[in-house]
Amino acid sequence: MNLRLNTLAEMVDPQARVADIGTDHAYLPIQLIKSQKITFAIASDIGKGPLANAQMDIMEAGFENKIETRLGPGLATIKPSDKIDTVVIAGMGGKLITQILDDAYKQGQIYTTLILEPNIGESGVRTWLAAHNYEIAREELLFEAGHTYELIKAKLGSQPHSLTERELFFGPKILEQKNQVFYLKWHGQKQYFEKLLANLQKAKQPDSERIKQVKHDLQLIEEELEDDPS
Repeated sequence: MNLRLNTLAEMVDPQARVADIGTDHAYLPIQLIKSQKITFAIASDIGKGPLANAQMDIMEAGFENKIETRLGPGLATIKPSDKIDTVVIAGMGGKLITQILDDAYKQGQIYTTLILEPNIGESGVRTWLAAHNYEIAREELLFEAGHTYELIKAKLGSQPHSLTERELFFGPKILEQKNQVFYLKWHGQKQYFEKLLANLQKAKQPDSERIKQVKHDLQLIEEELEDDPS
């Protein structure tokens, strides 16, 4: 288990009933059962190949009676009788994650705890959570194998939660920590936005709205980097 998966496992509450969506090798459910943190999980994937990998790894671990595998898209594989309270969706784009959550929400599939790791479009995920009565309880910003990862744990509340633009963009709990990885990530993003802005301005027909948005985002990043201790 690497740092990212270990941290996802840490975020799961003891004795939760977990659905790991897009499970691939089912590493996370296997780790959670092995550590005796939970006693039941569903490992679900839309791909037959990844699910076959998961089934093989689950069998090798001897957990066939504790981890069920399901083939299908998103949360469509989860039934009310599963009594799932915690959904993990890691390693997908933010738009896909929110689409999966939204499709389920419209079907009345609402879960107490969401543990999400979008690899892009994090602010869109936070926007969806805030609008659907979820409060961000914990966030972790990690660096591993040349990549940064944002992990978000959200708990269902009784009303929508309001987040500032900065909190949506960077993460409310991540802003509280502002660790070394924060500055590493956002210095890199600053360079990316600067190049993007230069390319947009060079275009034969510049997209003025897009340029305005990129300038705005760049200003947000620059303001957060002003207190970089390095």
